[in-house]
Amino acid sequence: MKRKWLVGVVLVTALAIPAAGWAHTGHAHKYMGTVTTVSATHLEVKTTDGKTVKVVLNAKTALARGKQKVDLAALKAGERVVVEVPNEKDMIASKVTLPALRAAATK
Repeated sequence: MKRKWLVGVVLVTALAIPAAGWAHTGHAHKYMGTVTTVSATHLEVKTTDGKTVKVVLNAKTALARGKQKVDLAALKAGERVVVEVPNEKDMIASKVTLPALRAAATK
């Protein structure tokens, strides 16, 4: 009888803990949107839901256009980007990806 009671208490406790506490652990957070401001140390992105997110850029931030590496000069206001941030507390970008350029149409 004690064992059933103990299992019940553990189950109720586990269900009472908010699921939000478990959300987003162990993976990068992604922000999709349009670049509004670029500097050597940060990037501001207006996300698809209208919020502005400020992200820190550092020497470890990978920049790419599609799968091809690019430098900071490729980031310009108005560019669409996907920014990956491993930790929302620090907001240091691990990767910034721009869409790949389309091949010019041949005649």
